[in-house]
Amino acid sequence: MSHAFTLPAVRGPAPVLPVVAVIALLALPVAPGDTGGPSPADFASAVVVLCCAVRLLRHRWQPLSRTAAVVLGLPVAGFAVAAAGTALPGTAAATGLVRYLQVFVLVPAAVLLLVRGRRDIRLLAWSMVALALWQGAVGVHQYVTETGASYMGREIRAVGTFGPGDVMGMSTVVSFGLVCAVGLALGTTSVRQRMWAVVCGVLLVMPLAVSFSRGAWIATALACGAQVVLAGMRRAVGAGAVVAAVGVILVGGFGVGSALLEERLSSIGQVADAPDRSVTDRYTMWEAAVDMWHERPLTGVGLKSFPDHRDGHASLALSSAGDIEGAGATFRKQPLTSPHNMYLLVLSEQGLIGLLALAGSWLALLVLGLRRLVRTRRAGGPGLDCALVACGLLVWQLIDFAYADIGGPSTVLAAVCFGLTAWWALAAPHPAVSEEATAR
Repeated sequence: MSHAFTLPAVRGPAPVLPVVAVIALLALPVAPGDTGGPSPADFASAVVVLCCAVRLLRHRWQPLSRTAAVVLGLPVAGFAVAAAGTALPGTAAATGLVRYLQVFVLVPAAVLLLVRGRRDIRLLAWSMVALALWQGAVGVHQYVTETGASYMGREIRAVGTFGPGDVMGMSTVVSFGLVCAVGLALGTTSVRQRMWAVVCGVLLVMPLAVSFSRGAWIATALACGAQVVLAGMRRAVGAGAVVAAVGVILVGGFGVGSALLEERLSSIGQVADAPDRSVTDRYTMWEAAVDMWHERPLTGVGLKSFPDHRDGHASLALSSAGDIEGAGATFRKQPLTSPHNMYLLVLSEQGLIGLLALAGSWLALLVLGLRRLVRTRRAGGPGLDCALVACGLLVWQLIDFAYADIGGPSTVLAAVCFGLTAWWALAAPHPAVSEEATAR
């Protein structure tokens, strides 16, 4: 594949440091009672885009190859059509448009252009592992001391520094860190780096468990399983032994298999027979989203318009709001403003045009990334760890989007992951190129 831009040789990791800063800022605590709005990491992501633009002008790079421009720019058409068709005031539609552009276009493109090689990819991967370890440590402390978010009448749900208003935040960060650790452990780098990756991956299993996030569990299990398979059968056998050992230690040694955790695990298979309130609400909102799409199949009801159309399409089984309590926050009701399914959210608000454009971009990244991964493994060259990290993160996100959508401070980390995957799929030199050339 030809590449339209050539990065000048620059010593040190300076160009990618603003991206590392975005990851680091997600370690800051969210103020109790925070109802949303841009986070420090969101503002830092804007700085990343600005830094990229300055570097493009300063070094006169050609921004993107034709393939990269098409793949990353494809969703813009759907966003624009949906924003133009919304009945909400211009400010609300503009806010939604900016958010979608930030997460799926601007930040990924900036990361693609700022990353210079596999060393930068490893730096970002280890940064996400470090963030996951910090958030996981906070979460485990919340579980042990019962200072987390409320769950089944007890304040034991691990949410890290994100608070009870974003119960998916910590599980998302920990899942990303675990996927990165697995990719780094399965690579062909030094034994020391791979062993540290294994240790970090093992440490991240417990905080993921006590997050009580079924969607994150499923997505992480499938993404890590895909990484093991893609790495080759020999590594798959070793990884299976490690997983079995971790399971024995956690369940037998630390008693992680508590009644609440076992109940949460069993509920995954009971969602159709005896769903709990959260599952009932989710199914009801899924039906409402599909009904909105039936009303306007091509363009949807408009960006940020799901909450305004929800009551007109949802059945009486839907709760008015969810209960928020614990982790330093007082009890309050949080409105249910999305279907907690990214595909159905896009389908309802942007219609078939928006969903095909956005999903088409993701599918292209996945196909191109997997093709380069297979070539790298067959050639036996360096970079397998970067390939497994990039593809694993994308697989995790695409699976998790069946149970969640964008929202909260951790969303900007998903944008970084899309950019990391885009670099591997669209801008990485051929695997046969030396490590020194790749680092430029």
